[in-house]
Parts: sequence; C-alpha cells; structure tokens
Amino acid sequence: MVLSELRQTPHLSASSINEYVECSLLYKFGRIDKLPMEFKSDALEFGTCIHRVLEAYYSAKMMGDRMLLKDVHEFFVFTWLDMARGRDDIRYADGNDYNSLLMFGRDLLTAWYTKLPDDDFTILAIEEAFSFNLPGIDIPIIGAMDLVEQDNSGTIIITDFKTSGRAYSKDEVDSNQQLTMYQIAAKQNGYADHEILLRFDTLIKTKVPRCEQYWTTRTELDERRLIKKARQVWDGISKEVFVPNDTSWKCKGCAYKQACDAYLEGEEYDQASHP
Repeated sequence: MVLSELRQTPHLSASSINEYVECSLLYKFGRIDKLPMEFKSDALEFGTCIHRVLEAYYSAKMMGDRMLLKDVHEFFVFTWLDMARGRDDIRYADGNDYNSLLMFGRDLLTAWYTKLPDDDFTILAIEEAFSFNLPGIDIPIIGAMDLVEQDNSGTIIITDFKTSGRAYSKDEVDSNQQLTMYQIAAKQNGYADHEILLRFDTLIKTKVPRCEQYWTTRTELDERRLIKKARQVWDGISKEVFVPNDTSWKCKGCAYKQACDAYLEGEEYDQASHP
C-alpha cells in the first residue's frame, strides 16, 4: 500500500507527532478539522518538487540507469512548471518568485549532483511506505522512507531527503525524531536483525547552494523515548486537548494564522472565504 492510501484512515506519523507537540491547535485545524490551508508556502512546494527529482534519480538508478545532470535539470523544470506555474495560492518569501526558484533549483541540484557519493550500495526501496501499531495507541503509525539501501556487510541505510535554508547541527540530526521513527518502522517491517544507519541528504538553500550528508544512529533508549511521546500525544488527541502555541516564531508563516486568530478571539472562522 502506498502512503497516499495509508493517509486515508486515521493515523499518527513522525511529522504529526511533532506538529501536535509544537502546536496542537495547528494539528487540529489541519488533520482533524481538515481546514483548507490559507496559502501554500514556496518552501513547501519547492521542497516537494526537489524531492520528486531525487526520487526519479534513484528510481532510475535502481533500474540500472543513471540520469545525467542535464536529465536531472530537465526533470526539475518539467516538475516545477507542472506544480507551480500559474498558481496564486503559493506565498513566495521575500526575493523569491516562480522564475527565481526555477533558476535556483537548477543550481541547487547541480550542487547535489556533484556531491553524489561513489558508493555501491544496493537500493532496496524508494518511498517505502510503512504502517505499524504500538501498544496504547489505537491508530497506526504511518510514513514512508525516502530511500532504503544496503551495503556489502548487510547494514541498512535509511535516507531522508531534505531541503533547508541552513545547515543542520549535530544535535539536530542526532535528536531528529523522524529518523528515530524510521528506525522503529524498519525494525517492525523486517530489518530488526540488521544494523541500521540513518542519514539526511540535505540540499541547503544558501546563496551559494550546497549539499551535505548527515549520518547518525539511534539506540533503543531513543526509540523508547519517542514511543513514550507518541503515546502522550495520542492521549492528548483522544481527550481533545488542543492548545494553541501562539508565541512560536513559526506563527508568522503559519497557513492557519487567520483561523487561529479567529479561534483565540472568539470569532467563527469562515472556511468559505479561504477555499
């Protein structure tokens, strides 16, 4: 079953758990009330486009082909045109527009392509969807691992593709719960007897684009901590505890800002005016 099908039924995921912890009202608006987003951020749409390009690259590699850089560029341009051209619901950050991101994406992918590792890992899966249950949580945990590879010693390498405006710190990588969830999922889905390494392939959107690989591992204690958090999140959702975090630095760019303001100020949010 693919991820889009798994998403049709109630579930938790690494991102939804993180979203609930950061702002449970945001979780409610988007995942329970299913309010339409007031806008789509350019970072979200651009990141999705880049992700599709990397997925296409590794899909070709899995079939024994290698996309040339010009092929990567062509696929990006086609995908960005298809996703973003003519849309008025994308909110571009200062200095960005449809054309600037079209040009920047090519440069960003060039930086990524020129740093591709010369490894002989075997690609086991791309966009491998998973679903599993944890005691104490009535709905499944779902997600999809961007890239699953195996080296000659049998070690499993799970990679998540990221686009980011800055480099990551070691602490951020070592504590990232999305990678922790991927390790739990991998163990639940047939890789429990293998050593598992985790990695971010991060395309960094600095003025001079660059790409970094960040490697990390997780212990059983890391897994238990995240499972404990997931149970607490589910307990809060089950009891309909949704607390707005309206002092976060993320509020300014939140796609539910008007709905949140209306909620806090006692007004009824008009969904019809935000299709």
